[in-house]
Amino acid sequence: MEYTFEGQAKKNTFILMGVGVLLLILGSVFFMMGDHAHDDHHGIGQRIWVSIFVSGFFFFGVSLAALFFLAVQYAAEAGWGVVFKRVMEGVASYLPIGSITLLVVFAAGSLHLHHIYHWMDPELYDVNSEHYDALIAHKKPYLNQIFWWLRTLAYLAAYFLFFRWFMKSSLNEDSPLENEKRFFTKNQTMAAIFLVIFGYTSTTFSWDWIMSIDTHWFSTIFGWYIFSGMWISGMVMITLLTIYLKSKGLMDFVNDSHMHDIGKWVFGVSFLWTYLFFCQFMLYWYSNIPEEITYFKARIDDYTWIFWGTMVINFIFPMLLLMSKDAKRNAGFMVFTGCIIFFGHWLDVFMIVSPGAMGPNGTVGLIEIGTFIAFLGLFLFVVLGALTKRPLLVKHHPFVQESLHHHIN
Repeated sequence: MEYTFEGQAKKNTFILMGVGVLLLILGSVFFMMGDHAHDDHHGIGQRIWVSIFVSGFFFFGVSLAALFFLAVQYAAEAGWGVVFKRVMEGVASYLPIGSITLLVVFAAGSLHLHHIYHWMDPELYDVNSEHYDALIAHKKPYLNQIFWWLRTLAYLAAYFLFFRWFMKSSLNEDSPLENEKRFFTKNQTMAAIFLVIFGYTSTTFSWDWIMSIDTHWFSTIFGWYIFSGMWISGMVMITLLTIYLKSKGLMDFVNDSHMHDIGKWVFGVSFLWTYLFFCQFMLYWYSNIPEEITYFKARIDDYTWIFWGTMVINFIFPMLLLMSKDAKRNAGFMVFTGCIIFFGHWLDVFMIVSPGAMGPNGTVGLIEIGTFIAFLGLFLFVVLGALTKRPLLVKHHPFVQESLHHHIN
């Protein structure tokens, strides 16, 4: 049972990319007429780079979350989710493109083509400069470009190598030799190793790539907060793609019980994100220490609707809409809710990045929406193309029969 990515589906991804680029161009033209069009730190160039980074990181996170959840299935010896395995692999297939996008943004920062990372400015470390920043200079042993780039390349290289391993060995599992568990056992071992590495690096790359934008501020649970946003976005994408493929008659082996379970994951991880959102906010706000609450004050004062809107979209909506068993099993309802949550977590990434990179001048306009749509089109083009390269149902996985007969009342 294979998916053929051609005709209208392929055309739709190109339309999405075209519409996104058109909106980006129109937004840029309108912005050029404004007051900050030629401001180095808040001008058109900075805004476009920030927008590329927001959407680039978001879709990179979606693909990485799919790889993480695939590893979780192996490590936990989970049977129910085997029917989703090819979809997880398909979503993870965007990882190399997502990594290249991030590298382009990071290289542009190192070349001072944008100012997302203020700490990359060498004047901040020069005691004789009027721009000298003692706090940033104090962080130089960790936050310097050489060490930062070494860590960045190590993260991306490790994720790519694990991705290649899982993609290759997944086909080996479909060996015609019955009861051949050798490849599955190897994948279990690699999954355990990956989860340990991911557990550390998902926190440190959150510090390096996201938290360092607001260089003066830090949070001990920031890495978990970023991770939870990536995880829920990945789960939603896996759900939406499964529903799409089922509508084409290609994944009829996925039953209501499977959809119920993955719906519970979407529901549960939404609460994890909410818990971390509230913990981080409440503890800092309650302490009322000026250098700690500046992060939230900038977002509440200058991005009020976005800051509180992310809480409503990413917590209230899933809580109310996905509470019941029937809602999780209703494809139309899951698509509606999933699209809202997916966009809500893109909005969350924007809210995390833009205040530190754009100051009070950031906004969600044609540039940001256009970039999101263009990246969405590119993401779907890569993922749907990857789904054509292997059968949608694994053949000799040791738990495939358990998964096919999965049923809950």
